[in-house]
Amino acid sequence: MDIARRAIEAIADAQGIDAVLLDLRGLNDMASFFVIVTAPVDRHMEALSLEVSRALFAMGAKKHHQEGDSSSGWVLIDFGDVVVHVFSPKEREYYGLEEVWSEGKVVVRMQ
Repeated sequence: MDIARRAIEAIADAQGIDAVLLDLRGLNDMASFFVIVTAPVDRHMEALSLEVSRALFAMGAKKHHQEGDSSSGWVLIDFGDVVVHVFSPKEREYYGLEEVWSEGKVVVRMQ
């Protein structure tokens, strides 16, 4: 939970839009938490991804892998129990992760 909360703080610092922290414990085997955020432009998506990675690395979290880039509209950063999804507005709407994982508990929502 500490890693997930730090990810949300880093996103707030980098002015992410409509950030959500979902608690998925007990719902799947791949991650305990999803952090989902929107970035309106490519440069902001890159900045958010970098800021989250730096913040979590500084607290000792290990990044398992990262997929996607700003040109794809979706960057996924896997920290094991915490997976961060940075979306363009169009891709976030298209994939609808909050609806897919609607059984998850919303721990934090920042507009």
